[in-house]
Amino acid sequence: MSKEVRRFTQEAGYQPLADRCIIVKYAPKNLSEQIPAFFKAEFYALQMCEHEIVLLPFNRAWHYLRKDVSLVLPYGDIQSVELEDVKFNTVITIRTRSDTIRLTAQQAALSGLRCSGRYAVLYAGSLRNWHKENLDRTLKALTELGNNGN
Repeated sequence: MSKEVRRFTQEAGYQPLADRCIIVKYAPKNLSEQIPAFFKAEFYALQMCEHEIVLLPFNRAWHYLRKDVSLVLPYGDIQSVELEDVKFNTVITIRTRSDTIRLTAQQAALSGLRCSGRYAVLYAGSLRNWHKENLDRTLKALTELGNNGN
């Protein structure tokens, strides 16, 4: 995981879990939303913590991690998590008691050539692509949240 993501998460008062951090963006609902979403392209670091998921936003213009928490999702509120591979991405659908949150993560195989790889390498302090390294473990851990009766 990126040292910056870990540091920002801890400074916000959360306990990040090692190797449970990936880069995501909100998933468009349909084809009509895909085109503006492509140009808007707001990316977030999804960090699984001890008791919750937090999203930390990247600055669109300068591509640095903003010191801000955009979303906090307590594990106890999660009813289900579903994954669906759509083209080169994995759509993550998180259902809570009151809402449905759809995120998309770029698949590991091509992430080095895509935005997630660029952000991950930029914030690794080396050429490591932590998004690619963490993707399978993080997706598995997310689906387990929804299966534990939370």
